[in-house]
Amino acid sequence: MTSLPEPAVLVLEDGTRHTGRAYGALGTTLGEVVFATGMSGYQETLTDPSYAGQIVLQTAPHIGNTGMNDEDPESRRIWVAGYIVRDPSRVVSNWRANASLDEILVQDGIVGISGIDTRAITRHIRSAGSMRGGIFSGEAAGLDAEEQLRIVREAPEMAGQNLSAQVSVDVASVTDAVGDKIGNLAVLDLGVKQATIDNLAARGFEVHVLPQSSTFADITAIDPVAVFYSNGPGDPSASDGQVAVLRQVLDAKLPYFGICFGNQLFGRALGLSTYKLTFGHRGINQPVLDRVTGKVEITAHNHGFAVEAPLDGAFDSPHGYGAIEVSHVGLNDNVVEGLRALDLPAFSVQYHPEAAAGPHDANYLFDRFRDMVIASKKDAQ
Repeated sequence: MTSLPEPAVLVLEDGTRHTGRAYGALGTTLGEVVFATGMSGYQETLTDPSYAGQIVLQTAPHIGNTGMNDEDPESRRIWVAGYIVRDPSRVVSNWRANASLDEILVQDGIVGISGIDTRAITRHIRSAGSMRGGIFSGEAAGLDAEEQLRIVREAPEMAGQNLSAQVSVDVASVTDAVGDKIGNLAVLDLGVKQATIDNLAARGFEVHVLPQSSTFADITAIDPVAVFYSNGPGDPSASDGQVAVLRQVLDAKLPYFGICFGNQLFGRALGLSTYKLTFGHRGINQPVLDRVTGKVEITAHNHGFAVEAPLDGAFDSPHGYGAIEVSHVGLNDNVVEGLRALDLPAFSVQYHPEAAAGPHDANYLFDRFRDMVIASKKDAQ
């Protein structure tokens, strides 16, 4: 007879407590508790660097049935601060799996909890907003409730945190272009996913992934035909260094494409402000209107911050970069999901067009970027 896992408790900063069973490593972990609505793709979610500093709750009740494999990771490790699931699978049922989810969580030291009412927690966060939380298991589960709450409330809030240095590469790397080479692409790694690199290389770019601390001189040293800012964790208002470099990119009229965090930094480079969403967008089923084509696409999201911008019509960039328009809008809540410069070769979207895992409705954006770079090269000749 198999014994039950050890007790664990989830504590939210407002005092809410949920008692369940340990899942993954034993110990204590702290972070911002957020929910992700994808019913599949948990391996891609766990290895997405944008989740650094966050305790992720899966709204899908049954997690782990396909195990873990060596082909689907989006980066070099699991980045979530903690993991919350309702009903972890007791068996692995996929021919590609070479380990169980629980085994990898233990291997990477990820503290989790299972056997709790994830729907109730989701509804609570949906109304009260994302908040700090802690998972306590092993000896920590026996701490006094007031002591656990004190530990949670002393944890740093997500607002104001710059987490790029935690997830970025330390040394530049290069991925060769597939097919005819367009040119060198400078990718500032703020938490880039492997699927993004693969999609860019497939469009003919020689992809140079650069550390988040790279200067404009570092970027121009590779003789780039364009610059790309990746997704990533943290508060965009705490990334003034990368914003300053991006303004140099725009001043030089280098073509630019940014996704997720790269969209927020593009907004700030243009002179717009950013703000924290109440509970954010995290999942692979978010409807977005592309105002260029008039089509609605189902998209993969992972962001807790957004850009503040006028939704109707073009407006002037407060920092002097000409006319700007909101190119994409979230249909659930009218959040800005994309920006397009009308006088510069630059655009961005707030979601993940590589969508690993997720829908591929927005994959065309990589083609749009390629076409923009090719057109820009012709204009420069």
